[in-house]
Amino acid sequence: MFRLGSFNIVNILIRAVAVLLAISVHEMCHGYAAYLLGDKTAKSMGRLSLNPLRHIDPFGALCLLIFGFGWAKPVMVNPMYFKKPKRDMALVSLAGPLSNFILAFLGLLIYKLLSLAHLLYYGNLVSELVVQIISTFVFLNIGLGIFNLIPIPPLDGSKILLPLLPSKLYFDIMRYEHLGWIVLLVALGLGVLDPIISGAGLFIYNILLFLVGGA
Repeated sequence: MFRLGSFNIVNILIRAVAVLLAISVHEMCHGYAAYLLGDKTAKSMGRLSLNPLRHIDPFGALCLLIFGFGWAKPVMVNPMYFKKPKRDMALVSLAGPLSNFILAFLGLLIYKLLSLAHLLYYGNLVSELVVQIISTFVFLNIGLGIFNLIPIPPLDGSKILLPLLPSKLYFDIMRYEHLGWIVLLVALGLGVLDPIISGAGLFIYNILLFLVGGA
């Protein structure tokens, strides 16, 4: 089997496809939620699409491919069109991570149905490949969803939790949103977020596994 360094080529291809699908659905759901709430900015920019070329951020996608968490090109949203800007911005932000958890749930559901139908066989190469595809898809979507819920600007979590703060404090913090990437990269570099992402990911996985009726 072809290998690139210590990376299995098949693994890379599977992860690449999972990354493109996860990112595309995530960003499209942001745009569609904004559209439903009255903002047509994302639609006018062609972001209500599953075409990954409209959503991909090369560096963020590379991080997602290698580490299992990352980001895409942000969907532009204009809160001026919202009836309740803080609430609606939180809903738009939640739509992305929620879509990834739904994709992970669907992946586990497909695995459950295949198992119940006795279509997966231990030692069978096709079955092992299917399991690898599903597991990669599930854990990558969980990782993407959890990562984006971290309440550090400009990640989705900051737009979900910070609106709960008093308006003045909220807008003061959002003025420095552009500095959030520095904090985020330092935290990632020091490994501060690793146990949080891993613990939260395991928690979400167990919930989804329970919802599909166990392994």
